[in-house]
Amino acid sequence: MNWPLRWDLLTRYRLIEIVAYWEGRLTTNHLCNSFGIGRQQASKDINAYLRDIAPGNLLYDKYLKGYIPSENFVPKLTTGTADEYLHVLSRNKDIAHTFQGLDLGFAHTEMLQVPLRLIDPVILRTLVQASREHRRVDLSYISMTSGIEEDRIIVPHTLVCTPLRWHVRAYCEKHGDFRDFVLSRFRGSSELLNESQFTSEEDKIWNKEITLKIVPDSRLGEAQQEIVARDFNMKNRCLLIRIRAPLVAYMLQALNIDPHTQEIHPEAQQIVVGNFREIKPYLF
Repeated sequence: MNWPLRWDLLTRYRLIEIVAYWEGRLTTNHLCNSFGIGRQQASKDINAYLRDIAPGNLLYDKYLKGYIPSENFVPKLTTGTADEYLHVLSRNKDIAHTFQGLDLGFAHTEMLQVPLRLIDPVILRTLVQASREHRRVDLSYISMTSGIEEDRIIVPHTLVCTPLRWHVRAYCEKHGDFRDFVLSRFRGSSELLNESQFTSEEDKIWNKEITLKIVPDSRLGEAQQEIVARDFNMKNRCLLIRIRAPLVAYMLQALNIDPHTQEIHPEAQQIVVGNFREIKPYLF
């Protein structure tokens, strides 16, 4: 097999593997409905996957009229983790028109969608271009601190997606340091300026990685702590997460942890930070 595969082929092969492994049944309809291809092409893709990628991974079941994973199934293009399958399901909002005919268990799945934030496409395009070309951008921003729309000149270098919002990491000329700017809080128009020397390499905190230590709440009973440890795939009741220092607070938000307060009932808290002193400088 020649690497790398074409992106479109890789995407289809990965869906073949994910659906077969987690649904236990794969048909040509999965590919037809997902990628808008004909049945002949879908069948060709499945045969090519079995010939070139993973011989013996799938068996045809004439009663189910589809392919099932063999006893010797081994993921070749995926990690074999449930997260991959759940991620396929979670994309339904973007490709809902394709999921109407998909046999992915979607009829038995309910997705909680976080409300979308309003982001100006013109401003976003400008920020993307500025990040690519290391250029300064003149625009207006309204922060929660001041509540006032202010002119800012920033030098963006990375777009960051958290479970609740998108923001851009950028050098702020007003404050003379690197900060996070929520994309939905930019206002008005934007203007690209000249190139800047403030790139991601100069963002020292951004380039610092730390280990976030998550452990079960010690107030829980032994059995409860074991349940929590298994839920989060902890080793020795400890989950170690390597993360960029400025993203620590966002990770804690995603885990529903407020490091500054403690829930009255440990069942509500369940997990806590095990190295608070180390991460404290990077919290909001």
